[in-house]
Amino acid sequence: MTYENILVERDGNVAILKINRPKVLNAFNDATVLELTAAFDEFAADANVRAVVVTGAGDRAFIAGADINELRALKNSMDGLRKVSLGHQLLKKIESLPKPVIMAINGFALGGGTEFALAGDIRIAADTARLGLPEINLGIFPGMGGTQRLPRLVGKSIAKRMMFTGDHITADEALRIGMVDQVVPAAELMDTALTLARTIASKAPIAMALTKKAINEGMETDLDRGVEIESAYWGIAATTEDRVEGTSAFLEKRKAEWKGR
Repeated sequence: MTYENILVERDGNVAILKINRPKVLNAFNDATVLELTAAFDEFAADANVRAVVVTGAGDRAFIAGADINELRALKNSMDGLRKVSLGHQLLKKIESLPKPVIMAINGFALGGGTEFALAGDIRIAADTARLGLPEINLGIFPGMGGTQRLPRLVGKSIAKRMMFTGDHITADEALRIGMVDQVVPAAELMDTALTLARTIASKAPIAMALTKKAINEGMETDLDRGVEIESAYWGIAATTEDRVEGTSAFLEKRKAEWKGR
């Protein structure tokens, strides 16, 4: 598929997705959201993709929020619901993608940009990055899952303070509160993200997908039910050819060759 607002490249079994609207700091518009949704559908269907790295074009912004012109043009509540529903569909695809997604936050990640990053499995930020949910300053509030995902990640009080004030925070502060997992010099961001993605892509793909599902589903319930979910998926992993290959390779002291079945 040909895209106008994003770029997709391959590095072996790693897909690299770049939001490519640098003149507007990679701001989200509806067309970009639809292209991103289509790209993640392609990643889901392609067995050769085993990990995804997402970043923004240029060195200033990851995604600097929504296209304000589109927000201003909303005519009624149904327009607003349609708009946020597109975003929710995209972020759900990212969370449910059976392959890990690394967000390489290279600059401003504001509003929808922060919400988009929160749907990833791992977040690595450049030391120049700034994150925040400033929607309150536009007379609205986060509508792409920010009120739900951020409190689950950093706790209610910190999340409320960020959304009530609309303040931006530095990458180091995001690391301190657990909003990102690693901060690196900006010049090292993509190398760091790709090195991690290549490592992840080298692992058993079915076990990787089941690990992601077990964690994501288990965290939304109590411990007893979470353990049941884990056990069910572990039983599936135990029936795969990759389990036979992995245990055989370990005993034979050789590198495993994963089949994805």
